[in-house]
Amino acid sequence: MARPRKTLLLASALVYLFLYIPLAVVVVFSFNDSRLNAEWVGFTWKWYDQLFSNPQMLQAARNSLIIALAAALLSGVLGCLAGIALHRFRQKWLSALVLGPVAMPDILIGVSLLLTFMLFNIGLGSISIILAHVSFCIGFVALAVQARMSGMDDSLLEAARDLGASPWQSFRLITLPLLLPGVIAGMMMAFTLSIDDFVVTFFTAGVGSATLPLEIYSMVKIAVTPEVNAVSTLLMLLTLVLITVLSRFSPQSLRS
Repeated sequence: MARPRKTLLLASALVYLFLYIPLAVVVVFSFNDSRLNAEWVGFTWKWYDQLFSNPQMLQAARNSLIIALAAALLSGVLGCLAGIALHRFRQKWLSALVLGPVAMPDILIGVSLLLTFMLFNIGLGSISIILAHVSFCIGFVALAVQARMSGMDDSLLEAARDLGASPWQSFRLITLPLLLPGVIAGMMMAFTLSIDDFVVTFFTAGVGSATLPLEIYSMVKIAVTPEVNAVSTLLMLLTLVLITVLSRFSPQSLRS
């Protein structure tokens, strides 16, 4: 038993090293006092200073935050309703309709949405990006809500109706509080996916609506400078913080 366990631990360590060494290199070289990422020269904060003095990058960060917040809120509302419908009606076609965008390739979603916006003469910009992000974020919120619904006791709703509560009152006072951890978890996931998305945003963005991933891509096309490493580090840090917060949204923590 000892040898298989050591082999498993070694294999796990190699996998984690493969995953996290590139991320560690990006973080370390964001403090490198050299414009070339070939070798370590010395420690510096100047790339972060340049980053926060770059108006294009700040505008891209502002666009990303606004779009991600809007997409998370809309996905939270629509995904909550979709998750309830998936649990109550249990129709295969409904599941395919709601969860289809989750399984589709990003490039297919981006191209199809671009053609749709062109067909209905919808201008490309922040609104089109928000609509595009909502289209694939709804499924993630619906999955989280459906999982919470399957663990609920339906007798609570029946008792509320027997006591004279209207459908809206039973939803507002019983269903929604019980679903809140799933809704918040889905919204946090939608926010993370939206702020990190590149492929769908690339096809649906217009002039003046560049997001952080698009701005990073435009910088990387020239060269991978430490400034790119700096913004990648900050984006990575934001994602890790969101994941940490997301992992703590359990029913117990909300009740406390």
